[in-house]
Amino acid sequence: MVSEISRVGQAGRSSRPVAARRSTTFLRVAVALQTATVFVQAVSAGLLLTAHYGEVIHSVGARVMYAASMLYVLAAVLAWRPGGGSPRPILHASGFLVLASAQVVLGVAHVPSVHVPLGVLMFGLSVLALTHPRARAIVPVGAPGS
Repeated sequence: MVSEISRVGQAGRSSRPVAARRSTTFLRVAVALQTATVFVQAVSAGLLLTAHYGEVIHSVGARVMYAASMLYVLAAVLAWRPGGGSPRPILHASGFLVLASAQVVLGVAHVPSVHVPLGVLMFGLSVLALTHPRARAIVPVGAPGS
C-alpha cells in the first residue's frame, strides 16, 4: 500500500511537463517577492514616521512593490497559458494589481486613513496567496506512467 501511494505521488510529479513546473515555480517566487515587498513597505512606513530618510525609502519601495505586483500578473499568465495551469491566479494577481494601484494613488494623495488599512489587507492577501495549497495531480495506479 505504501509503495503504491509513493508511486502515485512520484508519477504525478514526473508526469507534469517541465514548462508547467517552471511556471508554477515562477508564480510562487513572484508571490513570495510581492509578499516581501509589501512587508518592507510596512517597515518603511514606520521609518517614514521616525526618520528623515523614511520618505525616500517608502517611495522607492512603492515602485518596487508595484513592479512585483506586475511580475505576479506576468507569472500568473505564464503559469496558465504555456504552463497549462488554472486561469484563477490571473484573477488574483490582477485584483492585487488593482489594489496596488489604489494604494499608490492613496499614498500620493496622503490619505493614511485608507492607505494604512489597505496596506494591511494587501499584506494579508499576499500571505494568503503565498501559503495557499496547490492542487497536485494524482495519477491512478493503473494509469500509464504509474
